[in-house]
Amino acid sequence: MWMVVGERRFVITLSDNVTGHAFAEMLPLTLDMAELNGNEKHADLQKALPANASRMEMISNGDLLLYGSKTLVVFYKAFTSPYSYSNVGRVANPLGLAHALGEHGVRVQFLEYK
Repeated sequence: MWMVVGERRFVITLSDNVTGHAFAEMLPLTLDMAELNGNEKHADLQKALPANASRMEMISNGDLLLYGSKTLVVFYKAFTSPYSYSNVGRVANPLGLAHALGEHGVRVQFLEYK
């Protein structure tokens, strides 16, 4: 699938799990994502997704994760985390992702890859 931020398009590889499949069913989707902690953008989804959360010791640049059952998170910096997430997918090539997402809130589109 595609993640579109302004003029930039990033390919997302969805996880082959119930969370990734359920997210794909929501496409196309446009979210106004808020900034948090200088390393992520997040937005609440209109409906809950099936979650299978586990603690991920290391978050990577480009991870697309679900916090709880309704909060979608795009990470643009690597760091260690004590929190648990469900895996939704990953930006195939996160080069330039942090710059595209910027320092403030941003509108992000998630589209089927065609």
